[in-house]
Amino acid sequence: MNKRKILVTGSEGLIGRAVETSLRGAGFEVFGLDIRGSGPRKGDVRDPEAVERALVGVCGVIHLAAVSRVLWGEKDPAACISTNVGGTKNLLETSLSSPLRPWVLFASSREVYGEAKKLPVKEDSPLRPVNLYGRTKAEGEKLTMEAREKGLSTAVVRFSNVYGSVLDYPDRVVPAFARAAAFGGEIRVEGEENLFDFTHVDDTARGVLALVNLLEAGERNLPPVHLLTGSPCTLGELVGLAAKVSRKEVSVASAPSRSFDVARFYGDPGRAERLLGWRAEISLAEGFARLCGDYEAGQGS
Repeated sequence: MNKRKILVTGSEGLIGRAVETSLRGAGFEVFGLDIRGSGPRKGDVRDPEAVERALVGVCGVIHLAAVSRVLWGEKDPAACISTNVGGTKNLLETSLSSPLRPWVLFASSREVYGEAKKLPVKEDSPLRPVNLYGRTKAEGEKLTMEAREKGLSTAVVRFSNVYGSVLDYPDRVVPAFARAAAFGGEIRVEGEENLFDFTHVDDTARGVLALVNLLEAGERNLPPVHLLTGSPCTLGELVGLAAKVSRKEVSVASAPSRSFDVARFYGDPGRAERLLGWRAEISLAEGFARLCGDYEAGQGS
């Protein structure tokens, strides 16, 4: 029996690597496409020919490729729009014209909600993004739903502050705090009372696999789904966790929040539990300690 083949765009990223591992463990054949890839895996989702080649023999697509950080979107708006909107549009249009018409799972973000008026945030809360990255993700969701109306099987998953690998960007919040805890040094805190819903990448990949299984079973009208813990943590509390784990000298430098950042978010994970039978299993305390241990062990160096 031939394995079902799934394309993962953004396969070299934090979530992409974990999702590939999860899919292979479940028996799927996986092909990755990423501008940082090598050989046949190197490609840009904005390039119609690269996407068309990558879709050959594919039954489904997990679309993770993006300018994936709020700061990057503010620094290079043109790249953010062309990748997150133009690349998504290209992928969806090429999938619609593909002989196999693969299903598409679009990776969105908690940034689409902006500063939500009510916490925890549910999936049917208004989308009011406050930065360009969030606006491009909201537009990507709209394009994904429009492709569904044209006959493509699609779904939307919204991630929240995913962490858990030493291969992640070292200046992101959790890796930066974990590196300081592992090696000592300064922790820069931009808004001590800012509140977030940190989700371990292994839990995230497990949730993505659960969505893939539903799409593979023929589900065609899935609603947007959060993959998050529902357990909020302030940056001040994360500093306390770093101090508790650390055996080194750690100092704290306070700074104001950036104007384009959402200050407070945590979500309701109930829909994922009802629809997928999924809930986050790795607490922030456990995941943070693991990450510190990985840094100390020299992984990713």
